[in-house]
Amino acid sequence: MPVSADSIATPQRAAPRRGFGLYVHWPFCVSKCPYCDFNSHVRAQVDAARWQAAYLAELGHYAAAGIGAGEEITSVFFGGGTPSLMPPDTAAAILDAARRHWRFADDVEITLEANPNSAEAGKFAAFAAAGINRLSIGVQSFDGDVLKFLGRAHDAGEARAAIAAAAKAVPRWSFDLIYARPGQSAESWRAELTEALRLAGDHLSLYTLTIEPNTGFAGAVARGALAPMPADDQAALYDLTQEIMAQAGMPAYEISNHSGPGGESRHNLVYWRSGEYLGLGPGAHARFMRAGEWRAVQNRRKPEAWLEQVETQGHGREAEMPVPMRERAEEALMMGLRLAEGVWDANLRDATGGLSLADLVPPGRSAPLEAAGLLQRSPERLVATREGRAVLDGLLAKLLA
Repeated sequence: MPVSADSIATPQRAAPRRGFGLYVHWPFCVSKCPYCDFNSHVRAQVDAARWQAAYLAELGHYAAAGIGAGEEITSVFFGGGTPSLMPPDTAAAILDAARRHWRFADDVEITLEANPNSAEAGKFAAFAAAGINRLSIGVQSFDGDVLKFLGRAHDAGEARAAIAAAAKAVPRWSFDLIYARPGQSAESWRAELTEALRLAGDHLSLYTLTIEPNTGFAGAVARGALAPMPADDQAALYDLTQEIMAQAGMPAYEISNHSGPGGESRHNLVYWRSGEYLGLGPGAHARFMRAGEWRAVQNRRKPEAWLEQVETQGHGREAEMPVPMRERAEEALMMGLRLAEGVWDANLRDATGGLSLADLVPPGRSAPLEAAGLLQRSPERLVATREGRAVLDGLLAKLLA
């Protein structure tokens, strides 16, 4: 099997910084999409002032506890749900409070996820004034019938207009598309992706349609009302995607994410490079070091339960537990091999207190996978080739056996 020349052969030789990220989860949406398994909820009314006060209280709680003390925040990400539904003043208040508690990197990336609906796109300039410098837009398709199939609340014209509004409002923007839909042809996907590239900024997220449990689409599949695209056809579209994006100068730096040089999502790189991050809001997670030990935090998922607990206890935490170094190392491998750059030995040692790649994955275990063209290895890092990333679950099962 040929080995993709997209990894070890690149000139990058120094391990990049892992970063420290802040994530803010806004759990509300206008409607629930049938493919979505995120912690998102539809509510007729939201008390924005009450929610703003809760975010500031939880932020202050973690700052007072010394989480991230001495660290420099490299990225902030407002996710959801649909955070473009929140008042821009709420985003501004959260960012102002975070700046009081922590140092922000000079090149800090501050992203807000947004829907393309006209009312939300009309707020992009206000979000930029609040401090947002990157927008991530849930376009999903430029085909009106497909948008209806996906349960989206916008039309194709609004999608294009939202991208244009983002380009005027912020220096960096990205949008998502979903492909490998039932009955989708290679020709139609090529045309859609060609249009996307004409409209793109420095980043595109391209996801295959996955049927997640407990979603509307999962119910449709169970009833026989929906037949997912066969796996071989999905794989062919994935390969076509990699070919088109590489030719356009936006290769995959992660399984589903594409950018030109410097256009990567810095916040998601915090996760994939095993950096520390703090999560605020319902269902948010966190991973950070405390007294030399990795800690994992899970917040309450139900919005009302989180809100009430923050108001009485100052935080919405449901569970906090230590993360053993071996478990953290395995997380680093699982997340890092999603990246075209792979897992850096220096980053792994830094994240685990000294555990090396050779300790975690002995060369004898990786050798058969290297011979099959699925892995590349050097003293500095371990990389899944493009072929390896396409079968990453199976690859990880062998590496962690």
